[in-house]
Amino acid sequence: MDLQGRVALVTGSSRGIGRAIALRLARAGAKIVVNYHQHGESAAQVVEDVRQLGSEAIAVQADVSHEDQARALVSQGAARWERLDILVNNAGIIKDALLPRMSEETWDAVLDLDLKGTFLCTREALRHMLRQRWGRVVNISSAIAVTGNIGQANYAAAKAGVLGFTRSVAREVATRNITINAILPGYIATEIVEDLPQKVKDLIRSHIPMDKFGTPEDVAGAVAFLCTEEARYITGQSLGVDGGLTLL
Repeated sequence: MDLQGRVALVTGSSRGIGRAIALRLARAGAKIVVNYHQHGESAAQVVEDVRQLGSEAIAVQADVSHEDQARALVSQGAARWERLDILVNNAGIIKDALLPRMSEETWDAVLDLDLKGTFLCTREALRHMLRQRWGRVVNISSAIAVTGNIGQANYAAAKAGVLGFTRSVAREVATRNITINAILPGYIATEIVEDLPQKVKDLIRSHIPMDKFGTPEDVAGAVAFLCTEEARYITGQSLGVDGGLTLL
């Protein structure tokens, strides 16, 4: 998969799935804008890892749920190499609670970052992509958007919203050589999953046809493909990377 000469912005890429995506795109030749909110040291390490792979990278701090910060992030990333070809909307949080106990603050925090952040960054990135008449946007949704989950009404609503957003905007820009697709990860072996009690992990695996958790690299490989020229005729689609979890 060849992304030589492309510039990619990956939100929330200092750790976990975002980090794996940034490194996978760099391995394909893309220059990387590493976005972080709080984990500056981790972001700096991702920048160094990208350079070790033979590509270039910068780290930019921004909370993408705020319009001014999202705009500054995209502008700074595009200015560094005078273009922006790829946006991966990966930044997100989980704040679980049963609905009767869920505060408005908890609801808003998840919707603001997971859904509004995707809107804000995509809107800004499209200004550059439309001028270039080429672009790739990959939105990280979740298998929970399809299945739902106890205690995650806010997260499921946000990630389902990402799917509707993806389909709608894909129609708006399809004639400009810009594709917009969504990835739906299932249970991926990140810190959150690894810290679960063993009994909980065993129960989760029992619902996964492949009987194992995915890796961040599994998600990154799917994202990288959707960013290539080979995926030019794929848009508005939702690709599950979930070991069969969402099979009906």
